[in-house]
Amino acid sequence: MPLKKAAITLVIPNAELLPGYADALRQGWSPNTMVDVSADELAAVEADPQAFLADLTSPGGVIRHADGSETPRLPSRLFWISDGAFCGAIGLRFQPGTEELPHFVPGHIGYSIVPWKQRRGYATAALALILPIARAEGLTRVVVSCDADNEASEKVIVANGGVLIGDVPHDPETGKPKLIFRIAT
Repeated sequence: MPLKKAAITLVIPNAELLPGYADALRQGWSPNTMVDVSADELAAVEADPQAFLADLTSPGGVIRHADGSETPRLPSRLFWISDGAFCGAIGLRFQPGTEELPHFVPGHIGYSIVPWKQRRGYATAALALILPIARAEGLTRVVVSCDADNEASEKVIVANGGVLIGDVPHDPETGKPKLIFRIAT
């Protein structure tokens, strides 16, 4: 008998799923696919769980780049991916009034699924769920990138209507080549 696939939902980071988030961090999962932030995030969760959740969802703040420089955080919408338990994270970054992004932002949408939930369609479902949210923010199309050697992520993007529009031979943050896609919302 085939297993029934759990419904995937996007939820605002919350105290109920925070233990699952912390467990994923303990196992080495990172919500940031460009830099492993698992140890720093776990320390923040353990120091003050409520402050950690507030920081995740608050506007403002700064982003530190690989070269040590800092820039203001773009407006964003962050969600945790859930099937009843924590499965990963997906975020939407944007600049109000334009579909353009600053040169240091690799795409409007970024996502990361915990390893034990990968290859089950979770990322594909989560990306499909965030596209209407991007549309509600005024974006008629979004840019999504992935490492050129990440076939699984490329399939997720293409399954959601992604059209390859170019590549970056040497990403300044990771040093890896990236593929750039556009998806209509």
